[in-house]
Amino acid sequence: MRRITVLGSTGSIGVQALDVIEANPHLFTLVGLSAGSNSVLLGEQAARFGVEHTGLGTEESIALVRDVPTDVVLNGITGSVGLGPTLAALESGATLALANKESLIVGGDLVKQLAEPGQLVPVDSEHSAIAQALRSGAPSEVRRLILTASGGPFRGRSRDSLRDVTPREALAHPTWDMGLVVTTNSSTLVNKGLEVIEAHLLFDIDYDRIDVTVHPQSIVHSMVEFVDGSTLAQASPPDMRLPISLGLAWPDRVPGVGVPLDWTTASTWTFEPLDGDAFPSVALAKEVGKAGSTFPAVFNAANEQAVLAFHGGRIGYLDIFDVIRAVVDAHDPGADALSLDGVLEAERWARAQADRQLAHVAG
Repeated sequence: MRRITVLGSTGSIGVQALDVIEANPHLFTLVGLSAGSNSVLLGEQAARFGVEHTGLGTEESIALVRDVPTDVVLNGITGSVGLGPTLAALESGATLALANKESLIVGGDLVKQLAEPGQLVPVDSEHSAIAQALRSGAPSEVRRLILTASGGPFRGRSRDSLRDVTPREALAHPTWDMGLVVTTNSSTLVNKGLEVIEAHLLFDIDYDRIDVTVHPQSIVHSMVEFVDGSTLAQASPPDMRLPISLGLAWPDRVPGVGVPLDWTTASTWTFEPLDGDAFPSVALAKEVGKAGSTFPAVFNAANEQAVLAFHGGRIGYLDIFDVIRAVVDAHDPGADALSLDGVLEAERWARAQADRQLAHVAG
């Protein structure tokens, strides 16, 4: 029986995690819950599961992790505010089921230095797929990782055709419903760029050996190519409960958590090259990932500011990338930037710099 604490319990990942826990009372018991601001739903969840220990906001989430004996902490918080809870979970010795990719991306080596072998388990569907496929070979046998991307709502469109995209169109993702920022990031492929950085940090594979392919059916969640020419793919219907359950039970599987593919009916899976001209965010993410230090934190913070400005009607869709590029180009990380304070300061600088750039773009 594993004791579980769920951070970000009122968001999409958190709600689905509670479904998995409720369906498997013989495997999991819920001991802690936290949310960002939705105190009403948090209270309802606590009452439903009989949970006494709850927290609201980042600081209470950190305190919850430190104070409640837990086997697994699922970090389903959205955004880089999840860094503090991620570090606290690792310090506690609990297994960290990480859906909050931003905390690994902005924290980088801060997170990796704290994580013991096997302590950090990915929950993103792409990285869960890679983790599963990697069990089939030794690290020395891996040639490259291939992350799949649905292509979002604008797959196949040219850069010029995206100039007049509306916020409503950017949120019309064909497969997933992930909230305003993450869904928009999936349309710009910033999210896939962040996942490339995450894959590098999780699996210690060079950026030059991490590729992205567009797979609109979202059935193959990612692949690992081995040195003998074999490629292993993890395939399942798009349902986040499967990678969530693996995050909670790793390395074990939870029976019946997902519906398998139906191999008795005809189906077609397609794969397309990424259009780097229309969606340059993946190339920029590799660039900032290679630069390291606080560049990924700046990339992420600038994007968040730009996305909010886009949804506020202040800038156009194509301006999102231009703002990120300008902020990254202006960044100087300094000599001793890679500390928690350094990361937080870099984020503050990036948001302020992005706001200055946004004011210029808005005219």
